[in-house]
Amino acid sequence: MTRSKPLILTALLLASFAINLDTTIVNVALPSLVRELNASTTQLQWIVDAYSLVFAALLLAAGSLSDRVGRKGVLLGGLAVFGLASAAGGFTTSPEQLVVARSVMGLGAALIFPATLSLISNVFTERAERARAIGLWGASAGVAIALGPIAGGWLLEHFSWTSIFFAMTPVAALAAVLVARYVPTSRDPSAPRADRPGLVLSTAAMATLIYTIIEAPNHGWSSARSIAGFALAAALFTAFVTWERRTPEPLIDLGLFRNLRFTAASGSVTVVFFSLAGFIFLITQYFQFFKGYSPLSTGIHLLPVATSVGVMSVVGTKIAVRSSTKLVVTGGLLALAGFFAWVSTSSSDTTYLEIAGQMILGGSGMGLVSAPATEAIMGVVPKAKAGVGSAVNDATRLLGATLGVAVIGSVYASLYANKLTSALPARLPSRLADSAHDSVGAALEIAHRAAATGKPVLGAQVHAVASGAFFDGFSAGCLVAAGVSAAGAVMAALFLPARPIQAETESEAISLGGVEIAAPAAS
Repeated sequence: MTRSKPLILTALLLASFAINLDTTIVNVALPSLVRELNASTTQLQWIVDAYSLVFAALLLAAGSLSDRVGRKGVLLGGLAVFGLASAAGGFTTSPEQLVVARSVMGLGAALIFPATLSLISNVFTERAERARAIGLWGASAGVAIALGPIAGGWLLEHFSWTSIFFAMTPVAALAAVLVARYVPTSRDPSAPRADRPGLVLSTAAMATLIYTIIEAPNHGWSSARSIAGFALAAALFTAFVTWERRTPEPLIDLGLFRNLRFTAASGSVTVVFFSLAGFIFLITQYFQFFKGYSPLSTGIHLLPVATSVGVMSVVGTKIAVRSSTKLVVTGGLLALAGFFAWVSTSSSDTTYLEIAGQMILGGSGMGLVSAPATEAIMGVVPKAKAGVGSAVNDATRLLGATLGVAVIGSVYASLYANKLTSALPARLPSRLADSAHDSVGAALEIAHRAAATGKPVLGAQVHAVASGAFFDGFSAGCLVAAGVSAAGAVMAALFLPARPIQAETESEAISLGGVEIAAPAAS
């Protein structure tokens, strides 16, 4: 086992890398899908969001399944589903077909992600080696999200949009071969009967919540539809908690949430992915519309984030094990808050050198939080229940990322639209004004065309208004992220324990009625 551990970790990291890369790689292909599949704005949104919706909704069910029937088998099944669905996406000829393919890819991702982390927790049992492995796992996830635009941009410059889907299939196949050859089997030896009501309620609650968050910016956060969606999600979560408290064989031990190491660490992970997803949403527009970078160039210019996330994920877990998880996570969240406050001052004249410095600070903060917090979460969860515990951790990531795009995007879009409404030149035709409201890219294109057709004054006015509106929304979105990060730092400082209650080597801490006791590690 010892000699094969590097190969086991390689297989699990490759599987995790593939599904995280897919969360952002598709975004750069959206203009191509408009041209070649005649996709509408709503269809584009669901091509992106269908993956995240199914992924998040089925995480708890998939984690429970992996604990019961075997994590290796579920992981291999997930890689097969993901790889085949990705290949099918490359053969689609309509937006509707592509949405279906992306949904099935989300199913595969839900089977894969909790299995990778739970297998790491069961293979790497000593805390220091587990921390190193989880640090690399966290680094692979963060780097994959940041590298998605680079990989997608390169593929689009050399091939058609279908290559983005075809390229994922051999990656999944290679991961499956490595998993089949090197990863040991692992399951809960005393798995109870399937908690079917818990599975149904948790899936429905997550699906309703994620769907409502995705749709809220389109219908309004205070609209009757959004309020009803959030109320239904709250009711479903309440029913889930009530059922889990009453059933003798629950899907998840709710006592885990009384453990501050578990709860505060989960909240910290949510904050990081809220910030990361919101940042990528804003910075890709900034790079392409105000710096003139191509999709590939945009991805390359994001490398400081990817590199610093990867490095500090590994370094952060080592520091947390040796000193204090509280110190590392709180420091990372403060760095993240400072990063967003700094980015909020950016303008079209900001040099890339300054932007790179900002991204190194932000990426370092993300790395210092994500992997150490994940290590803290998995150190609390009994190894026999690692699949469900991993699913909870993964759900916090997806929920945070979805909220980040929805909330920060909504703040940005509202301020952008309000500024345009009040400041666009009155002589601009209403049809063009409506197009300018759709996106800053459309507004800048209108300004360019006006200047090119003998209306330089009008073009300059539209450009100035669109630029000002963008940076108003950009700055406000960054300040929201800074505030959320600062609040997360306060939460971590107050509630996250500095280190485990007891040393975690071959035993682990579990919660029983809110009291920490030692339990033998499950094989």
